[in-house]
Amino acid sequence: MIIVNTETIQGKEILEVLGLVQGSTIRAKHLGKDIAAGLKQIIGGELKGYSQMLSEAREQALQRMVSEAEKMKANAIVNVRFTSSNIMGGASEILVYGTAVKIKD
Repeated sequence: MIIVNTETIQGKEILEVLGLVQGSTIRAKHLGKDIAAGLKQIIGGELKGYSQMLSEAREQALQRMVSEAEKMKANAIVNVRFTSSNIMGGASEILVYGTAVKIKD
């Protein structure tokens, strides 16, 4: 599966536009990570626990989007975008979306 954040894929012809595909996940903060993050705010530095959590959330959302595209028989997804939003105190959603297409092999 080719996944790009551009409207086209260089050197490939889009044969058919299949439609919007998306994937998302909602993650909640962990109390232990919150305590460590509070300490890091005092001394500075990367919040590695949160960085790892967000990286895993992006990957899960991406895989869910790919799964949706595969069900549509797509072999590529173009114009992919990521976004995030707060759902409630301590929980955030990661959403990825794009356009499923069939490209000429």
